[in-house]
Amino acid sequence: MLVLFETPAGFALFKVLNEGKLDKVEDLWKEFTTSDSARKVVELKAFNKFENTSDALSAATLIIDSKPTKGLRKFLQKHCDGETLAVADSKLGNAIKEKLKIDCVHNSVVMELMRGLKNQLSELISGLGTQDLGPMSLGLSHSLSRYKLKFSPEKVDTMIIQAIGLLDDLDKELNTYAMRVREWYGWHFPELTKIVTDNIQYAKVVKLMGNRTNAVNLDFSEILTDGEVEEQLKEAAVISMGTEVNDLDLSNIRELCDQVLALSEYRAQLYDYLKSRMNTIAPNLTAIVGELVGARLISHGGSLVSLAKQPGSTIQILGAEKALFRALKTKHATPKYGLIYHASLIGQAAPKHKGKISRSLASKAALAIRYDALGDGENNSLGLESRLKLETMLRVLEGKELAKSAGSMKGKPKIEVYEKDRKNGAGLITPAKAYNPSADLVLAQSTEEAPKKPKAASKKRKHDDAETAASTQLAGEAIQKDGDEGCPKKKKKKSKDIEESPARDAKSDKKKKKSKGSEEPGAATAEGEKKKKKKKSEA
Repeated sequence: MLVLFETPAGFALFKVLNEGKLDKVEDLWKEFTTSDSARKVVELKAFNKFENTSDALSAATLIIDSKPTKGLRKFLQKHCDGETLAVADSKLGNAIKEKLKIDCVHNSVVMELMRGLKNQLSELISGLGTQDLGPMSLGLSHSLSRYKLKFSPEKVDTMIIQAIGLLDDLDKELNTYAMRVREWYGWHFPELTKIVTDNIQYAKVVKLMGNRTNAVNLDFSEILTDGEVEEQLKEAAVISMGTEVNDLDLSNIRELCDQVLALSEYRAQLYDYLKSRMNTIAPNLTAIVGELVGARLISHGGSLVSLAKQPGSTIQILGAEKALFRALKTKHATPKYGLIYHASLIGQAAPKHKGKISRSLASKAALAIRYDALGDGENNSLGLESRLKLETMLRVLEGKELAKSAGSMKGKPKIEVYEKDRKNGAGLITPAKAYNPSADLVLAQSTEEAPKKPKAASKKRKHDDAETAASTQLAGEAIQKDGDEGCPKKKKKKSKDIEESPARDAKSDKKKKKSKGSEEPGAATAEGEKKKKKKKSEA
């Protein structure tokens, strides 16, 4: 029986000398404790050496997939005529048996034999020392891991992380230096700040002009593209209210301008470098969200591979972690976007559609990142297709809103211009309607006649009120006359009492607002007078 053993240097074929010792699996490890005892069990029959690292890598990848290489097939056909072959992988044994018609064995005895061979490998194979076997196995394992992960040494995302970090720092420093130039030179020529708004152009103008008195004799056409701005600059330099500065101050200001211009040039070079690296490492992500947003996503995620492990929902809010945890703590609405908000597609969307577009963009970006990190292709076809779908989705959303406002709620949005008076060609079917001023006169008459009715009603009410007031006055006068006259006769008194009772009721209705204290003594005196009159009549 032969044993096929895989090493980093090549394939080794061992012959089992004493197959009787293989029956006792529990005691087989004792035969490989020393090199002498191991040589009594097995011996090296043949060795197939790898020519280079690429050959070793291709052989190792095929063995992992349980496929024999072309060199291994030739090696086995040459040395395995009529022999049984022990292999460490049952699938590999089946493949060898199908292609080479060699009987293969894989069981627990074979696995224990493989362990013993691995323990005494450097002693059984002459010329293969332990100091050589370690580096060879390490190099092969690294090459194999790179191949399995489809990792290319050119795709180093560390450069992108450093470049985007340096680009942000340069923007901050450039802004600080430019504002310092404006503040410093503003003491000498304050009007220039409002005339030249761009920081780079401002630094170039200050460096060329120096003292403001030199502005009249200089040509700023190479720096300022607009001729009107140049004229305003020269006019303002003549009537400027700034203070005078000496040559030493101007030299320091010009050195600061040189720093600003140097930083701006380096920033442009760094942006070109970042753009080229992003198109090489993550072309699909760049096609969807752009160079700067893609680089910031990779920097925030740590690496392209770690970012590829994140779901689309995480990529959507990447960069807004503080807002997310604050919203969860206070039970408010969670943020809809983070760093991805600066993508051009979200900027084109309306405010009410930004949430939908950001969610769709994050899902497409997650697919693009995984394809860039783990895929074989190096083109940006997937990114371009995804961007086209997102743009179509954005147009459909805007079209739906327009269709809803027009009144078509069902079906596909169909937006058409409604012109009922226009023919199929040019011209109008009916003439345009003119303004009719007579309608205003009709409206004016109706508005004047309307308030007449309430006036008539008010006159009637005034007449009724006057009649009721006169009747009440006459009744009051009659009651007063009847009260003043006194008649000794009984009949007249009885009639007067009957007539006074309704009159008193009317007086009591009119005098409700008077106090009760003033009414009670009057009633008591009236009753006393009646009693006196009755006594006199009886006497």
